Amino acid sequence: MAATIKTKAVTGKVRFSYVQVFQPKAKEDGGALKYSTALLIPKSDKDTVAKINKAIEECKEANKAMFGGSIKGLKGGLRDGDEEREGAEYQGMYFINANSDRKPGVVDADMNAIIDPEEFYSGCYGRASLTFYPYDTKGGKGIACGLNNVQKLEDGEKLSGGSSAAEDFAV
Repeated sequence: MAATIKTKAVTGKVRFSYVQVFQPKAKEDGGALKYSTALLIPKSDKDTVAKINKAIEECKEANKAMFGGSIKGLKGGLRDGDEEREGAEYQGMYFINANSDRKPGVVDADMNAIIDPEEFYSGCYGRASLTFYPYDTKGGKGIACGLNNVQKLEDGEKLSGGSSAAEDFAV
């Protein structure tokens, strides 16, 4: 079997959700530990949407033989937040889930490493480096999204809910 061909894309400014970039987590009990995040991409960001779609299509074409010569009906790609999610943060957005076995690099706008999980959280804004690759497992075929690295550009309202101690105890 021929080696799979991967494609890469770096996003414009996105919002991060379900952030697990400091400690890996299993999707289900006993499952593989993965680093992951969901990327919320404004539908108005035509450049990022085009980059991701192009990388996915190139990955499909390059790996067509793996899928028996047909790329129709493959899973993967951008999903529509207006149709698939109820949260306000998903409205007007596309989203894609990215994960990795390897810990992603996490940096700030000046390329300084971020090591404090409180600094990179669900709700902050930044960019992500993604790798798209084919899969054919358990009857499912498609293009998966790998997480390479993330860069925080600015703070945003935390999506995790709850409040900080400063908010709770302010006089």
